[in-house]
Amino acid sequence: MRLATPADAGELARLRYEFRAGLNAAAEDMAAFVRRCAPWMEERLAEDSGWRCWVTPGRGEIGGHAWLQLIEKIPNPGAEREIHGYVTNVYVRPEARGAGAGEALVLAAMEFCRREGVDSVILWPTERSRSLYERLGFGPPGDMLEAVLDGGRDLP
Repeated sequence: MRLATPADAGELARLRYEFRAGLNAAAEDMAAFVRRCAPWMEERLAEDSGWRCWVTPGRGEIGGHAWLQLIEKIPNPGAEREIHGYVTNVYVRPEARGAGAGEALVLAAMEFCRREGVDSVILWPTERSRSLYERLGFGPPGDMLEAVLDGGRDLP
């Protein structure tokens, strides 16, 4: 396992397409998506970015990945950590599943968060991944609310 670099952006964009198009019908073809997504990823994989991505090897390519965004909190006068972590886009290619790659990726992100003094880590699991995250200590938040803005309902 290693941290991704900007040079990995093209392959990571293709994996993002593979992952998300497998969950919902794609609104654009892979080539168009990669042209749009790879530059975004390349920028976020720069050393000075608030993003990190861990990758596992596959057969001559990336076999899986996990992304983490560090989210700053407003400075606090109390003894409270001032950063959150957002784990997202955890995906292991089907042929690489079952060997613990997904767990290793998430654990790498969590260890990084511990070293960086992150307060809490959030994520949105798929139904399939929920048991993995629960085994790793994730659970429903007790102090957080969510307003889903793309659900088609009007907010006050």
